Parts: sequence; structure tokens; C-alpha cells
Amino acid sequence: QVQLVEFGGGSVQAGGSLRLSCTPADYTYGRYCMGWFRQVPGKEREGVAALDSGSGTSLTDSVKGRFAISRDNVKRSLDLQMNNLEPGDTAIYYCARCPWAGPDLSSTLGWDGWGQGTQVTVSS
Repeated sequence: QVQLVEFGGGSVQAGGSLRLSCTPADYTYGRYCMGWFRQVPGKEREGVAALDSGSGTSLTDSVKGRFAISRDNVKRSLDLQMNNLEPGDTAIYYCARCPWAGPDLSSTLGWDGWGQGTQVTVSS
């Protein structure tokens, strides 16, 4: 199974923006549903956003109104646009393919294709 690759992380000040991308994000591997998680040391991996096979989106409450998830079919990427970043958004961000049952952000169970992640650091 091919791993996904995340990129686009960096360091920004609070209020800034970053755009993360993850490839490949197409139906080649049998699932079109994908999502983003994040993790800080010592804590469990947290679901952030998901895009299902019908292009429906879901976002965790803490990022609603600030983050947006989308797919670029030309670049074959899954993108996460992050605006108005807060220090609490600091984490390593990972993308993954959804479980066959659908995009459940409450658990990492069934998600696969995890890459190495990309670091996002937001300073106050």
C-alpha cells in the first residue's frame, strides 16, 4: 500500500496562514475519501478535517471558520487551507485515507496510508 506524502508546513505567527498538501489524492487506491489529523507530543492523534467521496466535508469544531479542506484533481492533492492560525494549532499534521465505513474523525481506527507528517508551528 502506497504511503501518502504531506508537505507545506512551517512556522508562522498567530493570525497567519499556511496551506498543506498531501499526495497522491485520487481514486487509484480504491478510496476517494481522505482526511487530515494532527498530533502533539504526548497526546493522541486528533482528527481535523475530512473530504468524503461525494465531496462533502467535515471539520472538527476548533477549526471551523478557519480551516478548509479541498481536493485538486490536477495536482492529485488533498489540501488543507489554514487561516487565522492559533498557537493551539501547533502540531504535526498527517493525511490519511478514510476507513471503508466513512470519514470518522473521532478515531484513527481504519484510517491508513499515513505519511511522515509535516510540522506546523504557530507562535504568539
